[in-house]
Amino acid sequence: MRNRMEKLRVDADLPRKAVAKAIGITQRKYSYVETRSHQLTAELIIRLAKFYHVSADYLLGLTDAPRPRWILRR
Repeated sequence: MRNRMEKLRVDADLPRKAVAKAIGITQRKYSYVETRSHQLTAELIIRLAKFYHVSADYLLGLTDAPRPRWILRR
């Protein structure tokens, strides 16, 4: 099963290079993060959550809901 970052990227039809550039890291570092061979920092979690428009909890696997409930109520 793919991790959530990879699934989000593939669903958005984006190459790793594009996501890496958008969040301000190298493609190599993004590849390490996506394949879980490099730990996520709080800063990267925030950048990724903003980029994909999902919650940090979703990226971390703490919830299966991509967006917090307060966002869905709008």
